[in-house]
Amino acid sequence: MDYTIHRAEEPLDTPTAEWDANRWRAADTLDLAVWRWPDSGHHPRTQARVLWDDHGVAAIFRVQDRWVRALARNFGDPVSQDSCVEFFLSPYSMIATDAYFNFELSCNGTLLLRRCSSTTERGWGRRNPLLAETDARLVRIASTLSGVVDPEIDQPVTWCVEFYAPYELFGRYFVDLPPPAAGTEWKGNLYKCGGATSHPHWGTWAPIELDKPAFHSPTFFQPLRFA
Repeated sequence: MDYTIHRAEEPLDTPTAEWDANRWRAADTLDLAVWRWPDSGHHPRTQARVLWDDHGVAAIFRVQDRWVRALARNFGDPVSQDSCVEFFLSPYSMIATDAYFNFELSCNGTLLLRRCSSTTERGWGRRNPLLAETDARLVRIASTLSGVVDPEIDQPVTWCVEFYAPYELFGRYFVDLPPPAAGTEWKGNLYKCGGATSHPHWGTWAPIELDKPAFHSPTFFQPLRFA
């Protein structure tokens, strides 16, 4: 499986979290529909779209959800325990190193972001450092929910979150990385989770052939091709 990241017809650096905005008409839609692991049985329909422009990459998620909560409020909080979506993105081709960013966003737009080590770097004992908060502020985010969501929203609700990551940010954490162009190949995977909600669940776009939930598995990343 693979995904084509189309070039946007307008700048993407001002996210709105509007799934039906004109800018997203150029994008193909992904379904995060692999629910491999035992869970609560709550499998919210989750879709995503990705685009690029001259200065960065943008992604938007739409989740038709229920039992929604968000306790995370600050950068680096454990957002995967909330109603959360994630985009693990490696700015390298399938045959190159598998170092990556893990963009993790709670439904209220709170971000956790690390520069995650490659398989080789992990062999050296390199950790996965949280980005400096000043760097993380380069990521622009919009969400349709805001603030703390507690108690849970126990009725059906659709929420969206959108983010824009400039190439400048990638350049600070990945050495000698040129910006993408048409024909460039990156790789990654996308996820939906809610680890500490009343109905925990772990879904993916590309399958992860492991017995327990393990999103940090770059072996299972799939090609993302710029067009």
